[in-house]
Amino acid sequence: MRHQHRHTHHCHAHDDERHHEPCEKRGHGGEGRKRRARFFGHGELRVVLLDILTRGASHGYELIKEIEALTGGHYTPSPGVIYPTLDFLEEQAFIAFSDDDAGRKKIAITPDGEAWLNDNREHLEHIRARMTARAIGHELRKNPDLKRALDNMKAVLDLRVNQSEIDAQTLKQIVGVIDRAALDIAQL
Repeated sequence: MRHQHRHTHHCHAHDDERHHEPCEKRGHGGEGRKRRARFFGHGELRVVLLDILTRGASHGYELIKEIEALTGGHYTPSPGVIYPTLDFLEEQAFIAFSDDDAGRKKIAITPDGEAWLNDNREHLEHIRARMTARAIGHELRKNPDLKRALDNMKAVLDLRVNQSEIDAQTLKQIVGVIDRAALDIAQL
């Protein structure tokens, strides 16, 4: 049985984990508009939602808040993303809805959903690792010294590689310097 949501769908997101922007900004690139990259790849939100639901039945708003917490506040899915994904999971019999005491829809994972999630456990671990790395990356980029150093590296590379003729030997040296820097950082 289909459930009723107390919201309206202004855009067709159907498991498209876009950041919450007005529909008119989500086109195929208007003048001066940059479309932000999706936080989750195709189908990954399904995996994350099912994982959250293994920790207990929930409501749509709570799922949104839990994803926001998991991403360190760097991504908050809109109802227009969450509810079509929940509809899909319900159609697959991976979740079930029931009414709570306040008349809100309570969402619970089904045995089929748990089995599917278990079959996709490795994919879930990759998603978790990427969410952690992205949250750490966001925090690191807030550090003014690190931001300055990264901006300096980008500016130098842009000047050296994109705005002047460069021979193969010099390019090879630049790549070597970057590779050594990456290795040095990895070994800290």
